[in-house]
Amino acid sequence: MLRALLAAGCVTLGVNAQVIPRLKQPDVRYVPTPPSVVEAMLALARVTSADIVYDLGSGDGRIPIAAATLHGARGVGIEIDPFYLREARDNAHKANVAGRVRFLNQDFFETDIREATVVTLFLLPQVNERLAPKLRRELRPGTRIVSLQYGMGEEWPAEESEDVGGLVIYLWTIGNREREPSGERSPLG
Repeated sequence: MLRALLAAGCVTLGVNAQVIPRLKQPDVRYVPTPPSVVEAMLALARVTSADIVYDLGSGDGRIPIAAATLHGARGVGIEIDPFYLREARDNAHKANVAGRVRFLNQDFFETDIREATVVTLFLLPQVNERLAPKLRRELRPGTRIVSLQYGMGEEWPAEESEDVGGLVIYLWTIGNREREPSGERSPLG
């Protein structure tokens, strides 16, 4: 049985020994964001305790956890890899923010992100560009998006950027019509 679970890419999670299967191969390989960059991303997005920060491809959960510990925000991490999902949940418990942060085993292209007031990304350029229509369609006006290292393509330039120790972070705000590309929008924005 154990061999079958390992072969299927399943990982045991949490205290309840729940087995969560791998949904599909991740779109990107997890690379940890340095703590100083996490803090700069949250600062650029002007995160407050009123925010709900969604991290798409959350890895070990450091961004939603930092949003909760540093700013009192609520956080949601979307992670497709069961190994990192377990680690993120464990990290949230260790940081005493499990009541403010949750991690979902989902594909971020299929996840409902309408609740977010801030979205953070550290994905590849082509993944950001594929994700951009979903962000514009589902996010409400005023929602901030912060991406590490990569933009959304030439059609959707960032409003602001900042160099943090040689790594660049970018900011967009949904509803900022001067910066958003024309195209289909939801009735909300």
